[in-house]
Amino acid sequence: MVLSPSSSDPNLQEPNARDAEALGPVRSNAPPYSVFTKRQKQFIVFLAAWGGFFSPLSANIYFPALTTLAKDYNASNTLMNLTLTSYMIFQGLAPTLFGDLADMAGRRPAFIIGFLVYIGANIGLALQNSFAALFVLRCLQSTGSSPTIALGTGIVADISTSAERGMYMGYVTSGSMIAPVIAPIIGGVLAEFLGWRSIFWFLVILTAVYLVPFLVAFPETARNVVRNGSIPPQSWNMSLLNYLEMRRARNTGDELTRTASRISQRAAQLELAKKRKLRFPNPLGTLRVIKQKDVGLLLLYSSLVYTASYTVIASCPYLFEAVYGFNDLQLGLAFIPFGVGALCAPMTTGRLMDWNYRRVAKKENFRIDKKRGDDLRNFPVERARLSVAVPMLALGAAAVLCYGWTLEVEAKLAAPLVLHFIIGFGLTSAFNCMAVLLIDYYPMSPSTATAANNLVRCWMGAGGTAAINAMINSMGRGWCFTFVAAVLAATSPILWVLLAYGPRWREERRVKGETDSRINPG
Repeated sequence: MVLSPSSSDPNLQEPNARDAEALGPVRSNAPPYSVFTKRQKQFIVFLAAWGGFFSPLSANIYFPALTTLAKDYNASNTLMNLTLTSYMIFQGLAPTLFGDLADMAGRRPAFIIGFLVYIGANIGLALQNSFAALFVLRCLQSTGSSPTIALGTGIVADISTSAERGMYMGYVTSGSMIAPVIAPIIGGVLAEFLGWRSIFWFLVILTAVYLVPFLVAFPETARNVVRNGSIPPQSWNMSLLNYLEMRRARNTGDELTRTASRISQRAAQLELAKKRKLRFPNPLGTLRVIKQKDVGLLLLYSSLVYTASYTVIASCPYLFEAVYGFNDLQLGLAFIPFGVGALCAPMTTGRLMDWNYRRVAKKENFRIDKKRGDDLRNFPVERARLSVAVPMLALGAAAVLCYGWTLEVEAKLAAPLVLHFIIGFGLTSAFNCMAVLLIDYYPMSPSTATAANNLVRCWMGAGGTAAINAMINSMGRGWCFTFVAAVLAATSPILWVLLAYGPRWREERRVKGETDSRINPG
């Protein structure tokens, strides 16, 4: 059971209503968007990025061991790919529950529950002895780790305004981008020298190391729980440092001041608590996000971009073994260029998006307010984000096309590795731009919105992963990846539709949300 809002508070209503209202005017006398200092924000984002590291780490650390596991379990490559497909299916499902939990009860409880499930799954994976157990436990592993990316995105929306969101999104996604760089190397080394079981014991140890600073120092940031950070969370939801700080504050100053402070804080907590009720996490909030015209199109295209990227790395172990005769360690090293490109992407595009936001604002004579947030009703936020995504998308799609033909002619190893870097950089950059735009649409329920993104992209990616080896066998390497690039090109007009009609659809959603709030205030 988790805490959830009632619709009586505009900040705690059904996602469409409360997020549409958040795009409305910002009062000049409004309190600051977040009371966290810049240094605190950086620390919060650092831990959130580290948390987001685990989901792609668990996926990518596993790739170099696929061929070894296939031999141990006497399973075909297609059957082993089902463990990737199932992982991605649950990677899409789990955040729909955890996203709702995080937006309503807080980020910390969602993180902690997820990591407890994750640790249990990894212990099971290290001890199991059958393909069936491997399959089931991979689903459980994905369930525990995959919500961390959505939760990290929600944390960015909690503490940053639209004008600075690109930079912080770049930072928080860096954790998930670092994983493709180092995970296959770690997995290759462990599988080659200590056996594939050591991979899962490594994940158990790393998770325990992460939880120490998280439990000690990570504060609650969910705006439905602490507003802009000025209201203390529930006592059970405090970090150790928060708890010690509260105790120290209660022991300083005169008795009258301490009593007044406690009464004020308690009143604020009770006000929030009155507007929440216990219920099971509801994934339907995710479906309400998907059905919106602009959001649905955005999720469809960003998922195609993600699927194109994932088909490249999912097929890499088999292609590189067939073409270049790689062992587990060499396969792990082969993922480095893709990972480096993916790592460079969020840092580069984050700064580009913030720069482009300022450029578009200047052109539109729009005043940016980093302290309280911006009124996005009359601001073309679609142009600020997507004009950065389009050139990156073109670069990535062209690289996918070339990649297939370098493998078709079995070119020297340098060619596909260079193209791996370009694909990782271009497609990840485009995907990140669209992810930031999604958060601009839903600033008050960002984890739910990102869960919708995960659901669509992971299920579509799972389909691509399940089909890619069969496509390569039937179409050939060159024509297979030509088809993948052609799909991206053929569906790219979706971005132009969003640029042309997105502002109008966004305003219609805002007006409808305000109307629904007035008609059904309770």
